[in-house]
Amino acid sequence: MTQASSSGDRIFLHGLTIECVIGFIDWERRVKQTVVVDLEMPVDCRRAALSDAVADTLDYKKVSKRVLAFVSASEFHLVETLAQRLALVILEEFGVEWVRVTLNKPGAIRNSRDVGVVIERSRADLEAGAAATALPRT
Repeated sequence: MTQASSSGDRIFLHGLTIECVIGFIDWERRVKQTVVVDLEMPVDCRRAALSDAVADTLDYKKVSKRVLAFVSASEFHLVETLAQRLALVILEEFGVEWVRVTLNKPGAIRNSRDVGVVIERSRADLEAGAAATALPRT
């Protein structure tokens, strides 16, 4: 069950480590690399707190399983593309009002722990994304 969170409540998932093909350099297209995903989504936790039932909240185990499946099967060139597509999957399949996706690629730049992106997408982005994919490419 998902619902808008006027209360400011959020569910988060930090440090989900996944292997996937990511990158645009030739060697990056031949090996799986590690990416780390953090998610934040709005959920009104009051009903679940009263009922103590997972059916009254966003099941973060289901979210994590879906993220693992989507990312591990992906083969994007850019972390920006992976983050965008992942955000749209979460919005569509879990019905949240918005999602914040942080996607890190550890060791991608020498002398840096990691690089990556932080994006926020909403239901409006989902609708715009669906319209954009329906347009013919020229």
